[in-house]
Amino acid sequence: MTVIKITDTTFRDAHQSLMATRLRTEDMTPIAKLMDSIGFHSMEVWGGATFDTSTRFLFEDPWDRLRQFKKLIPNTPLQMLLRGQSLVGYRNYADDFVDAFISRSAETGIDIFRVFDALNDERNLARSASAVKNTGKHLQMTICYSVTGQGKLGGPIYNLEYYLDKAKIYNDLGADSICIKDMAGLLSPYDSYELISALKNVMDIPVQLHTHYTSGMASMSCLKAIEAGVDVIDTCMSPLALRTSQPAIEPLLVSLSDTEYDLGLDLNKLLEVNEYLESMLVKYKPDLEPTRSAVIDAQVMSHQIPGGMISNLTSQLKDMGELARLPEVLKEIPETRRDLGYPPLVTPISQMVGSQAVSNVLTGKYVVVSDELKDYVSGLYGLPPSSIDPEIIKLILKDNQGTRVKTTGRPADTLKPELDNARNAIKNISNEIDDVLTYGLYPVTGMRFLRIKHGIDPVPIDSKVKTKQNEVEETDNVDHKILEMGDSPPSKSNKLRTFNVHIGNQYFKVEVDPAELNTPNKDPDESIDSNDISVKAPMPGIIINYLVEIGQRVEIGQPLVVLEAMKMENSIPSPISGEVIKLTKSIGDKVKKSDELVLISSN
Repeated sequence: MTVIKITDTTFRDAHQSLMATRLRTEDMTPIAKLMDSIGFHSMEVWGGATFDTSTRFLFEDPWDRLRQFKKLIPNTPLQMLLRGQSLVGYRNYADDFVDAFISRSAETGIDIFRVFDALNDERNLARSASAVKNTGKHLQMTICYSVTGQGKLGGPIYNLEYYLDKAKIYNDLGADSICIKDMAGLLSPYDSYELISALKNVMDIPVQLHTHYTSGMASMSCLKAIEAGVDVIDTCMSPLALRTSQPAIEPLLVSLSDTEYDLGLDLNKLLEVNEYLESMLVKYKPDLEPTRSAVIDAQVMSHQIPGGMISNLTSQLKDMGELARLPEVLKEIPETRRDLGYPPLVTPISQMVGSQAVSNVLTGKYVVVSDELKDYVSGLYGLPPSSIDPEIIKLILKDNQGTRVKTTGRPADTLKPELDNARNAIKNISNEIDDVLTYGLYPVTGMRFLRIKHGIDPVPIDSKVKTKQNEVEETDNVDHKILEMGDSPPSKSNKLRTFNVHIGNQYFKVEVDPAELNTPNKDPDESIDSNDISVKAPMPGIIINYLVEIGQRVEIGQPLVVLEAMKMENSIPSPISGEVIKLTKSIGDKVKKSDELVLISSN
């Protein structure tokens, strides 16, 4: 009998793919012990976007989540997804920081490190591979699977030789196993058989397959991989399976029962887990709502967007009020990817490509460019699979001509040690290594989280999962006042709108005024000179830094402010030449789309 092992992704990639990683720890721990008893090869519970989402949106400590899982799951190895030199962030980190993060992750509970680089550039993997080996934990080196325009294995870039060469290099880095990471569900069944067979012929270490159901091919590709001799495959529990997630374990278990590939897992235990998930996930229904009727997305063959990326794109466009433009963004992504040398669409490169495609649709072709993308075309993320048109590089670096030097060596060699700086930055809040690492990963959102964690700032109300109960609670907490005799209502603003509200055969005329705008009604242009230009946020985000001061002379195209949006840092350029007369926000402020950031006089 051929023993096929299963890695369960329910607690990480499954909900990252389907619901932008919004599952809370409290909703996973009730079934953790039961999951531990099923007999999985490993459980993926950490890494990827879980770290960022926990601190940015849920205001949960990801280190505490890992400690809880380790306590509740003592028998099954815990696994994390690590982005090589980028760890669980969106840039490369210095070597001292990489060493510290991996060491602490191993101490806290990670047994298997699945390590990948978005560009499959081994220079970005060497340090993290060495750090994992130093912990004595399992090092799984990972090859990101991608295709070019033809949608199949082969062609000038992503051919069989490409993957075999990468596997040999990764083996030399000390890999204990090799994983094929098919993040967009592009691996077709017969290509799966060919690739896994070839890897098994040249590798003496286990080979694992991670794929997504997006295109509808995943279950078939897993079966062909099993026939080809794969050692481990990734699946998840059916309530969080299919669509852009992994294939479901239950039908695979039944399909393989009484064959030479029998998985030997207890179906009744799986069904018990499913029962809990179905009842619990009801409160996450708004996050689970698909934008399409079909379970599969045949368009992925064209746009090639991985599961976690498309759920985040949908969520971010919804926040911007631009969800209707999702089809335009999906069409733009392959064009942006081509411009950037056909990189695999996986974090952090997928975020760069996705956010740039959104920006291209909403603001114009490369009008607003993230600092991360500028670093990418400057070589600071590694070597793209294909060369980038010099004219595209020139367009992307239009605001930085002559100030960026092309990097050709190992990108991390350009970075100075940063662990001590992180310690110093939060010394007045905490000296715990977990907190130091959290801040170092995300200086803006991490600091916000730490201030909440240590009781300096309150937990935002909007961090709760939307349920009928807390919607009632929020309604009860709405600021309102019944006017007493002699009281005056707030002044009406120029944003006042009148609506007819119909109830049965009656209607009422109601005036509605935004609460934050209860200033006296006045001419909108009364306080603003006709030559003043208001520079507004092109999308929701957080103010990272102002690059100009009041009274400073600026030129057209000059960067004014750095806005973190869609997890990327975007420099917002000046639309005119003139003088800065007002900086509207403060560093760290959250802004909505169209909020004023800077006021410039063209006089």
